[in-house]
Amino acid sequence: MAEHTFVIYKMEVKAAHGVAVEVPQKNWHHDLPAMAEAITDKTRLLFICNPNNPTGTMATKAEVAALMARVPEQVVVVFDEAYYEYVRHPEFPESLGYVKAGRNVIVLRTFSKIYGLAGLRIGYGITTPEITNYLNRIRPPFNANSMAQRAALAALDDDSHVGASRALNHAEMDKVRAGLRRLGFEALPSETNFLYFDVGRDGREVFDALLRKGIIVRHIDGRMLRVTIGLPEENHLFLSALEDVTRAPR
Repeated sequence: MAEHTFVIYKMEVKAAHGVAVEVPQKNWHHDLPAMAEAITDKTRLLFICNPNNPTGTMATKAEVAALMARVPEQVVVVFDEAYYEYVRHPEFPESLGYVKAGRNVIVLRTFSKIYGLAGLRIGYGITTPEITNYLNRIRPPFNANSMAQRAALAALDDDSHVGASRALNHAEMDKVRAGLRRLGFEALPSETNFLYFDVGRDGREVFDALLRKGIIVRHIDGRMLRVTIGLPEENHLFLSALEDVTRAPR
């Protein structure tokens, strides 16, 4: 897995008594050649969060194809595509093609993001019948309640909601990016519904100051903060609070 990626991968691997191998990123992107190089005879899982959380960056179709050409048979590649519906980049990989081709691949997607069903904790995975068979042997019973399943089925037919959410996110992300730039902060390229940016000082300090103003962002480590794109009024409040916090005497 990448060094700066969704923390749950590392936690789950450790919980299963595995060894989590974290590969440093390159310019905040997955370094897929280095990840391929890190594979050994002991490797069983390769996690690729695409687009990545928390950086928002994306691995392209060509980069993923080059990786998959080097992945040995015993390695199951997990593509976590929780932010798939937000992607604008034309070179985003079609990971489902690897499943259709019979590769040892699992594609994970969710209803918690663009569909707005985060409180119902519902998502899905697409993989081969063989891998599904193994997963079903250890899957807890009653892991998806009936209300969540019904809501998910309804959400799949609600194209207008998805379209409106996508349009709002794209428009507001451009505004927030411009607002950050006006304050002297440059956010990373993002194919998600959040921006990752360097505040130029201790990120925990800025996080705490924003929290005291009622603004909750994410501080992962160092000087980096992640902010989710919200409604117009929420984004305005965030930028205003960030300006107060970062321009106040220290």
